[in-house]
Amino acid sequence: MTMLAPFRVIDLTDHRGNLAGMILAQLGAEVIAVEPPGGSAARRQGPFAGDIADPERSLVHWSYNRGKRSVVWDLARREADRERFRSLVAGADILIDTAAPGALAGLGLAPEILAGLNPALVHVSITPFGQDGPKVGYAESDLVMTAAGGYLALTGDDDRAPLRIPLPQAWHHAATDAAGVALIALHERQRSGLGQFVDVSVQTSVLQATQSMVLAQPMGAPKVVRVSGGLKLPPLDLRLVWRCKDGHVSIAFLFGSSIGPFSARLMQWVHEEGFCDQATRDKDWVAFAVHVDQGIETVEEFERVKVLLQEFLMTKTKAELLEQALSRRLLIAPVTTIADVADSPQLEARSYWQQVRPAALADGGGAVRMAGAITKASASPLVSLGPPPVLGADTEAIERELATPRLPAVPKGTANPVPGELPLAGVKILDFMWAMAGPATTRVLADYGATVVRVESEHKLEVARTLQPFLHGASGAENSGLFMNMNAGKLGLAIDMGNPASRDVIMDLVRWADVVCESFSPRAMAAWGLGYDALREVNPQLIMLSSCLMGQTGPLAMFAGFGNLAACISGFYNITGWPDRDPSGPFSAYTDYVSPRFSMAVVLAALEHRRRTGEGQYLDFSQAEACLHLLAPALLDYEVNGRILGRSGNEDPLHAPHGVFRCAAHGADADRWAAVAVTDDAQWRALCSVLGREDLAGLDAAGRRGRRAELDAVVAAWCATRDELEVERTLQAVGVPAHQVGNSPELVEDPQLLHRGHFVTVDHAQHGPVTIEGSRFRFSRTPATSFRAAPTIGQDGFMVLSELLGYDVDRIAELAALELLE
Repeated sequence: MTMLAPFRVIDLTDHRGNLAGMILAQLGAEVIAVEPPGGSAARRQGPFAGDIADPERSLVHWSYNRGKRSVVWDLARREADRERFRSLVAGADILIDTAAPGALAGLGLAPEILAGLNPALVHVSITPFGQDGPKVGYAESDLVMTAAGGYLALTGDDDRAPLRIPLPQAWHHAATDAAGVALIALHERQRSGLGQFVDVSVQTSVLQATQSMVLAQPMGAPKVVRVSGGLKLPPLDLRLVWRCKDGHVSIAFLFGSSIGPFSARLMQWVHEEGFCDQATRDKDWVAFAVHVDQGIETVEEFERVKVLLQEFLMTKTKAELLEQALSRRLLIAPVTTIADVADSPQLEARSYWQQVRPAALADGGGAVRMAGAITKASASPLVSLGPPPVLGADTEAIERELATPRLPAVPKGTANPVPGELPLAGVKILDFMWAMAGPATTRVLADYGATVVRVESEHKLEVARTLQPFLHGASGAENSGLFMNMNAGKLGLAIDMGNPASRDVIMDLVRWADVVCESFSPRAMAAWGLGYDALREVNPQLIMLSSCLMGQTGPLAMFAGFGNLAACISGFYNITGWPDRDPSGPFSAYTDYVSPRFSMAVVLAALEHRRRTGEGQYLDFSQAEACLHLLAPALLDYEVNGRILGRSGNEDPLHAPHGVFRCAAHGADADRWAAVAVTDDAQWRALCSVLGREDLAGLDAAGRRGRRAELDAVVAAWCATRDELEVERTLQAVGVPAHQVGNSPELVEDPQLLHRGHFVTVDHAQHGPVTIEGSRFRFSRTPATSFRAAPTIGQDGFMVLSELLGYDVDRIAELAALELLE
């Protein structure tokens, strides 16, 4: 039985939110797409199979609507169809929409009306800025939302405009969040019998992609400044993208106790090949950044080492560098094209691709390879989704089904909700995650009531503790804003995993836990005697999630590293940049920001499966495989049309003007920008009126694209004399999508984020009040309103051992005597 087999989902989204329903369909839910006459907007999004613009040939539709049923109802004009929709809602479990705030209410389908028809309904609404607040009526586009969410400011070359990824991404961040929060609310409903409304904001979802750099300002740390293929963390310019003999690679040539040893091994190889002397090889690469701060090393010396490293790389191919990365344990990944991804031996070895035959190809051509399962599950394998539905193919069947009312899949014996009880109260998670991708998953679960015990060790410091932004700009194990942000709400236990006596304690925690989450390299847990087979011997109902870059099997299974390497080897880096320059790649560890949303949904679905069946299972989660769904249309464009997506700056294939424009300097700070995107003729006419260029107002979309450079120059000249907030407010006042490109100083003062209470203050055990991000979502009935600071190393050890495991004082003293506790 699939994880979500009993549940019915109504998908009232367009191309911006379709991914949410597809995730739930993969997990086994029945998903019904309710489309207007002529079909969802997804069907009108290019590229198209064979470049034939047809609603059944849209590769965006193919990517995100596979496995769904399609019904066509005219909710805007026909009361009979609205009544059918109400009947469908009465028996549904989940409804996901992307309607503008108030739009459904205008049709007599307000959330409170739908909840009255079905009190058990979980209703998730995805909107640009949420359901209320000063920006609720803002016009939007993908480019504008990446600007509003802080991500755009961090990506691109420092001497040009900030850059977006050339495929729409912002709404996918929110759509993947929507799938996960729907299952959080569903988990609570299975206990209380009551659904609720969940408000998902694209802006706050995108903020996760800043890697907590949004907190630089309130933490008193320097803001991050973008640089091509890397980032500026004063005083160092850190490169992540490097040239090699036949293209580009990404290298995490960084420092600190977690990453520095990788850099030391790299410099050993560089020395072996004769490109550096022994003194350079033997520098303290763990403490190098600290030594720069102390004056022991210099910025000039770092720049010298970067030059010789680049000279070395130019003698190696991408394949040679990847081979050595695996054998020498280096943090190197090739910058792959879409074609490289499609031909990946790793994906082939893991049987990732799903063979699908869309109806539009029924008269010729074979099956098409499409992006596959978001995880491998041992007890309830994910559904291999069928083709995308033909428009309205299921209308008659669903209307017949309405004659026999369906009841939501609420279990018998639900109890009245306990006031103040969070949705995941009672869920117990043992967390061996590290860095960002893993901890971001369990952070959300902790926000909504799960008890999360985070295990770490002083002997091998968690890498997130070594990463910026640092409180007051000072590094230290308890100073990382990233660690504080990703681990809020968790209990901290520090234990020496290398001590054989630790295994008994870990096994007791496994007996206690519902879920074990780990993100070590494959086989690390098994080497400690903590593989899934060993764990389920003491807890047969255990769910275990193993999250790593490439999955637990295949030729690249042991490829270790961070999300920058997974993003690089998955195709995100090569497509992001200017056509006349090397790839810049997205900001830092892009898949670390996206993959946690998929893994959260997977864990919650596995918990629901266990609730019904009593069965635990093992979840092999590849961050790269899940994130490929955000590139699905480009992968299909290559598969079907043989076209390889390349770099295009901020240009859009459909819309113009569409770019990021420099605004008036703030004193000496000339790095001030606004994103402007015209997506229809009405917006263009409004923009022409503001610009005083009514002579251009008659240009249609094709005409605007043909004169793109000229129109960009007109907009750039207008923006250049104005503050970026003036640009945003002036254009939004006439309905033109525009937003300042916000970095940390601007985002912490953003009126919409303040309205939503996005930034919260928590009491840190060492530092007192510190600022972190709150929840990215609003639950109508069970909101996350109280947040606990991330633990200091070992902060909650006594409480975990005594209260959760029931150890007495003598037992704890014995463990301390064995030097097991830290």
